[in-house]
This record gives sequence, structure tokens and C-alpha cells, in this order.
Amino acid sequence: MKEQIITLEPEEILDFCGKGDSRIREMEKRLNVKIILRGNEIRLMGSASSVDKASVVIEELLEIHRKGGSMEDETTKRRKLIYALNKANGEEQPELRDIFLDEIPVPLKKRHITPMTKGQKLYVEAIRSSDIIFAIGPAGTGKTYLAMAMAVSALMKGNVRRIILVRPAVEAGEKLGFLPGDLAAKLDPYVRPLWDALYEMMDAEKIKHYIETGVIEIAPLAFMRGRTLNNAFVILDEAQNTTTEQMKMFLTRMGFESKLIITGDITQIDLPSGRLSGLIHVQSVLKSINGITFIYFDQSDVVRHELVQKIVRAYEVDGNLPGNKEE
Repeated sequence: MKEQIITLEPEEILDFCGKGDSRIREMEKRLNVKIILRGNEIRLMGSASSVDKASVVIEELLEIHRKGGSMEDETTKRRKLIYALNKANGEEQPELRDIFLDEIPVPLKKRHITPMTKGQKLYVEAIRSSDIIFAIGPAGTGKTYLAMAMAVSALMKGNVRRIILVRPAVEAGEKLGFLPGDLAAKLDPYVRPLWDALYEMMDAEKIKHYIETGVIEIAPLAFMRGRTLNNAFVILDEAQNTTTEQMKMFLTRMGFESKLIITGDITQIDLPSGRLSGLIHVQSVLKSINGITFIYFDQSDVVRHELVQKIVRAYEVDGNLPGNKEE
């Protein structure tokens, strides 16, 4: 049996421990340690390994909290706690400082946007260092959200002059021409995840102004043919639904001072049977080219409800999702 005491500042006790000491109770359950809060002291009791793990998690979370984490909402704090506890119980030790202190500045955020997992941290670093980045993995891993945050940040800093949001329109088997409204209205169902992320990061009036002036553009993938995209941050979402020909066409639109982010989940391909996904094909074609980075996410990078991680893992274990083979 081992005991250890960690001292908090009086003003940070409630904010760090959570309402009803909810975060403390979560640590007890996940790390098999007894935690007693007395005044501004946290007393850890349990086996040496359990106390050591809890101590590492608490000390690192406290450091992050003191460097701006107090501004975060409860959902973000819980996500960080769960990730820290999962890492503490795994083979690797938590690398929380490197991950959670990497801030992405955007104009309309009262809280910081930061990576939430090691995979997300690698993704953000890749976006900073490479010109073409492929982000491949399951839903809920932040592929689209972090790409949008980096795009908005680059626009605000003047690193690019415009943001271009692109998506293949193949969901639900509907053709754009059969949907009501103008082009923007037709595209809206397909680019809704991109809009949701954008409206979290930027004022609605500014978004409207940028759209009217062409600073922010949305377009179906088919409309990219023949264009050269200079000085732009371009996000191709749902890229698993591109054909090999579409993927080549999109990648060769890249101009000077531009960055391309291509995101997708190769377990959710909606192409007709017999068509090879461009996102699958491109991995073998471009993997060895300098300046192009492939980032792969798995269930440990899911930052939605905890059940989403379990669902993704269950499907991976089952292995019966239909493949996408070229016939």
C-alpha cells in the first residue's frame, strides 16, 4: 500500500476536480486507486503502480489546467481526462503536455482548440510541415474538424488567401441535379460537417462575407477539373468516395503556396460495386513521395462518446465489412 499527497491551489479545486468531484471519481474507477480530497490536498492510496499512474495523470493534467485549461468547457476537460486515463492504463505513458498544450488559434473560440490524442497531435504537426496530407480513419477522430481549424487559423494569419471545401456528392444515391435550390443549396447536405466545424470557429457574418467575396468556397469535386488552386487551403472530405481518376484530378489541381488535406474512412465507401476507391489506391501510389504525409487514425483517436470507440473496435474485430476491390 502506498500513499501520496498532491497539493492544489485553493481556487482551482472545484474546477479541476469537477462538479461533485466527478473527475476524481473517474480516476478512482479507471486507475484502481482511492482518492480523498481534504481541503486543497488530494491524497492517493493504493498499490504502488496505481498511485504512480494516478500521480502522473494528475500532475500533468494540473500543469495543462494551469496553462489555460481552466478556460475549457466540461466536455473538453472530460475528453482529455478519459484519454489520459486510457493512456495510463496502456503500454505507453501519457504524453499529455505535448498533445494538450498545442493550441490552434481561431477567431471565435472562448476555449482553445487542441489535439485530443497522440494521433491528432501527429496530424496537426503533419499539416504544419507537409503540403499534402492524407488523414485516414474512422468517424469521430477529428479528421475534418482539425483540418478546418488549421485552415481557419492559416487564413487569419494570412498564410493563405482562401479556403476551398470540396466533397464528392455520392451519398444516398442522389444526383445534384435532382436536388432543389441553387448550387449552394444542392451541396449543403454533403458539406454539412464542414459547415458545422466552420461555424464553431468563425462569426456567421464573417463567414457570409467570405463566401460572397470568394474567400471561402464550397464546390463538388467534379467542379475542380481544369482549375489551378494557388494560395489556398483546400480540404477534400469523404475522399473514400472518390474514384482513382477523381483523386488524380484533384491532386493535380494544386498550385503554389497551397495546402491540400484529404480525409476519409475506407470502411465507409459508397461507390458503386466494382469501382476502386481513390483513397485506397493513392496509398500505394504516393506513399514514398517526400512532402506527402499519410496519417492513420484508429479507435484510440475517437473523441466522441466513449461508446463510439467500442463500436469502431467491434467492427474492426468482426472484419466483415464489404471490401472495395477493383473488378
